[in-house]
Amino acid sequence: MTVEKARVLEFRISARYGAREVLREVAGHIAANEIVALVGLSGSGKSTLALSLLRLLRYRGGEVTGSIVLEGSELIGKSDREMRAVLGKRIGYVPQSPASALNDRLRVETLLEETWRAHSATKAPDGFFTKLLDSVQLPQGPDFLRQSAGQLSTGQGQRLLIALAIMHQPALLIADEPISALDAITQASVLKLFQQLNQRDGTAILFISHDLLSIASISHRVEILHEGRIVESGTHEQLLLASGRYAEGWGNLKF
Repeated sequence: MTVEKARVLEFRISARYGAREVLREVAGHIAANEIVALVGLSGSGKSTLALSLLRLLRYRGGEVTGSIVLEGSELIGKSDREMRAVLGKRIGYVPQSPASALNDRLRVETLLEETWRAHSATKAPDGFFTKLLDSVQLPQGPDFLRQSAGQLSTGQGQRLLIALAIMHQPALLIADEPISALDAITQASVLKLFQQLNQRDGTAILFISHDLLSIASISHRVEILHEGRIVESGTHEQLLLASGRYAEGWGNLKF
């Protein structure tokens, strides 16, 4: 008998920009220790879904309706102050581009310290940042800490984004196209890192991508978003043929 794991996230939402509806009754869930991949073509609504779950879509001029339940708590209707206690602590977010997400003038140590202080009134324990950087395969010495974000390679910047996202050990990590700007070798390294976070810390991960080969390597379950709706859900083996119905050429990919 299979025991279903506790669900970290459950949602059923619609989203629109003005009169244009982008997501239509999109429903899903993610259990503890699970990596769920969301795949779809450009324009299918993947990033809109990510921002909706983070309650950030209104900053892009959008509106979200429905229900988003994180660890048993409803997020729809929470105030900005209440959401600040959730974002970065219970939900971590890894965006696509470190160049646009990080202030390139700030030093690495400053970014680490400010992210820590966002959810803690006390100083980080001795050695905490060293262990954190080591966990994402980044240097831990003073020379690296003194570098500005603008001096980092794209791969280092992406690993730093992951470090900042997992600093407070969130229950859920949302990664929106986190490897699309990386070369193939760095992509493989970052994918392995996500697997380690999931297996070592039990972090539930929503991995958003348009690349079937990447999601096949790390996901437990895959959902296809097409024209604002979840149209298929299952393992990547089950969805190999289904993907070809929604994207020309996907059906020729081999996992």
